[in-house]
Amino acid sequence: MISIYAIKPAFQRLLSPLLSGLQAAGITPNQITCAALFISVVQGAALYLWPDARWVLALYAPVLLIRMALDALDGMLARRMRLESRLGALLNELGDVLADIALYLPFIWVAGIHPALALGVVLLALVAEFTGVLAQAITGTRAHQGPMGKSDRAFAYAVLALMCAAGVSPGLRNGLLAVIALLLVWTLFNRCRASLKHDAPQTP
Repeated sequence: MISIYAIKPAFQRLLSPLLSGLQAAGITPNQITCAALFISVVQGAALYLWPDARWVLALYAPVLLIRMALDALDGMLARRMRLESRLGALLNELGDVLADIALYLPFIWVAGIHPALALGVVLLALVAEFTGVLAQAITGTRAHQGPMGKSDRAFAYAVLALMCAAGVSPGLRNGLLAVIALLLVWTLFNRCRASLKHDAPQTP
């Protein structure tokens, strides 16, 4: 299934030169995970406070890119420094869910966005991530199937924010949200199907 997650290895290769600097600075993977959550909360809070400010909406694309970079770096650094831990796994999963809520829920207050639709998309995203974690409990492998995984949602919401900042018609904005919702349902189906077709538990 086509998903931006498929280009993760190439994205990690682009970020790999930063690892030595982070390690030399004494930065830990968990600190990077917390930093990704922090910038997500700050950006979401800004949208809640100024829901129609174009500068806030325009910041979404670079903030989401930074969040994706940090999300990749924490795992890369953990593997390099052999600091993979239960706490790190817990922070990673909780951080992703809390960051999604912080970043995407405030779109409810953006003019022209249908509140129920925006809330429904956030709830579907949470269920999709829960399904991915549940798959790991069942099969031993975290489910990342798309077509609307974490990276895909980041791209879609960056586009949505730019549409809002540019004053694109409410119909098109809500249409994009509806497409995201449908793709999330598809994602749920794909992750459930992958878990059921998994032959035997594997080491993550």
